[in-house]
Amino acid sequence: MVRMSDQPERWTQATVYPDMWANPDDDPRESDGPGPEGELATLQDYLTNYRLTLRMKCEGLSPAQLARRSVPPSTMSLLGLIRHLAEVERDWHNWITEGDPLPKLYGKRDADFDGAVADQAVVDAAYADLEREQAAIDATLARYQDLGKRVGRENIAVRELLVHRIEEYARHCGHADLLRECVDGRVGQ
Repeated sequence: MVRMSDQPERWTQATVYPDMWANPDDDPRESDGPGPEGELATLQDYLTNYRLTLRMKCEGLSPAQLARRSVPPSTMSLLGLIRHLAEVERDWHNWITEGDPLPKLYGKRDADFDGAVADQAVVDAAYADLEREQAAIDATLARYQDLGKRVGRENIAVRELLVHRIEEYARHCGHADLLRECVDGRVGQ
């Protein structure tokens, strides 16, 4: 049994900047070219980078480590965050489409976290769910170049939805920082 007093030693893989998660040459979020041009490209770049950050925080862990609720009494785990974000992406997609909304992926409230168990099939399904739900909403939003356009049953502006998605991922990347450090001691941005 892991106790809160069983603190792993803090470590980082980075050697160039020891407070970072990875060295610049190994970081998929780094580019040598100019930054994105325009508001839409900038928002998409931030969203992409936060999505990558979450994945990076989960890399190299076993199903048991991904499912570990390492900050009691919270029910959060890294695997739970992956499942939660898949659920949230589906929910956002439901906001901007017409017709009947798709059902929840995991059922009742908090099932995304409660069902995050240490099983490779659950891990694989969570990643597949997240990729599918991200692709679905990305494809729908790609039809709108006007960020002020109000869409769907929620009549939400495309800009507002993009910013909300960035905020959600950014907040959960902060949670992932703490969860990962408690799991195996790895730290970094």
